[in-house]
Amino acid sequence: MKHIKLFALTFIIFCGTLNAQKIGVVDTDYILSKLPQYKDAEARLNAQIQNWQTEIQTLQSDFEKKKTLLENERVLLIGDQLKLREKEVEDLDKKIKAMINNRFGTLGEINNARSNLTKPFQDQIWNAIRTVSEKNALGIVLDKSNNISVIFLEKRYDYTDKVLDLLLKNAGTAKTENVNQRPGTSQSDARNEKLRIQREGDRNGAQEIQQQQMRKN
Repeated sequence: MKHIKLFALTFIIFCGTLNAQKIGVVDTDYILSKLPQYKDAEARLNAQIQNWQTEIQTLQSDFEKKKTLLENERVLLIGDQLKLREKEVEDLDKKIKAMINNRFGTLGEINNARSNLTKPFQDQIWNAIRTVSEKNALGIVLDKSNNISVIFLEKRYDYTDKVLDLLLKNAGTAKTENVNQRPGTSQSDARNEKLRIQREGDRNGAQEIQQQQMRKN
């Protein structure tokens, strides 16, 4: 009975805390899937996985051929010849199993590579969520991707698109600056150069319009 009262009291306090703070919800899995840089990196990882699968399939085919050939020729092999052929097949079998475990196992290269792949993007998403939270005065942010069952959600409480827009905007700004920046120049110099080119383009455009008007007159 005491435990029930304690749980009820805790629940009431928690609900009161939620009511006192502005809540937002995001879907980090959706955000991650929409980041171009992540999709490019994931495509490279999937290509590597495909290469590993092809390599294992080739070894597996070679193993089956050698195993079948050994069984067919077993009666013709004696002594060290038989032992050598058996060891060759056994070693190849062990090699395949070790490769599968090292690359596709729970602690294999693929899981480690995927963790290393997502970590920097997760950090970017977290920073964007924090920025959006501060800008919108959110006291609590829930992640729909983190095993949280959201039965109903009004659009005004879903900040997924705001976080994604911020990430894409930052990525686009960084990409534009890197493209327009010449080797040996700072980012500020590159921005000034970009503004200068834009001003020249505006002046040239204005002069062309004036000339067209003069020709019409």
